[in-house]
Amino acid sequence: MTSEGFEGHEPSVTVSRVSHAFGAPGAPWRVEALRETSLEIRNGELMCFIGPSGCGKSTLLNIIGGMVEPVTGEVHVRGKAVNGPMPASIAYVFQENALFPWYSVHENITVGLEFQGVPKDQRDERAREALEAVGLPEFAAHFPSQLSGGMRQRVALARALSLRTDILLMDEPFAALDEQTRMVLGEDLSQLLHSAAKTIIFVTHSLGEAVFLADRVAVFSARPGMIKALIDVDEPHPRSPEFMKSEKFARLRNQLYDLLHDEIRKTMTPVGVQS
Repeated sequence: MTSEGFEGHEPSVTVSRVSHAFGAPGAPWRVEALRETSLEIRNGELMCFIGPSGCGKSTLLNIIGGMVEPVTGEVHVRGKAVNGPMPASIAYVFQENALFPWYSVHENITVGLEFQGVPKDQRDERAREALEAVGLPEFAAHFPSQLSGGMRQRVALARALSLRTDILLMDEPFAALDEQTRMVLGEDLSQLLHSAAKTIIFVTHSLGEAVFLADRVAVFSARPGMIKALIDVDEPHPRSPEFMKSEKFARLRNQLYDLLHDEIRKTMTPVGVQS
């Protein structure tokens, strides 16, 4: 979907003046992670969060998902205030696939549906459909230990898809994988966005991954994190490897690099200075 395709749509997620800190007020170890952050995420777009380590990207993701309560500010999902997890609306895919090793691939998906309260007579069919969507139907009877890292992440994605939520939160889901596998899974995710029209919020440290996947990229400042810039990637989904070789891709990646360079420097102790 191009940026024009979002015009006139109500936001899927609205973040209003959210701040968060870890540690008790006044304590010397208190860390301010986010400060006065506001953002609207459009229905059906893929938004990437990128920024220096410790800038609050994952913290904001967890606040949106209802896993963390902000110190100040509020988040609304489809107009409803987030006061805790919303399993009917939001699904997670984490960096670690969190599959149960004693369950088969099929069972790992159906157990998630059981937790969501899906009737037993619907679970098998929804699991099969989800495995078809990620290209793993023939591995339903396999166990996680019999799969590669990329395949295990596909199963984790299938489990999230089976829940049929409108929103997917993805916290560096491909970070532990090799570059080639990340590229292929990125292509699959772009295809998924094209076909399923879900709203996806994706945390990454990879400039190339952000440009390839995102409709927009939210660039975070160094801690305390604030939105330094929003970059539009006006390229329709699904995206092909040819996009990665284009001048447009290089220009956007360089723009992200320029925005992030000084922010990353702020998080590093200068050479010769004692911390």
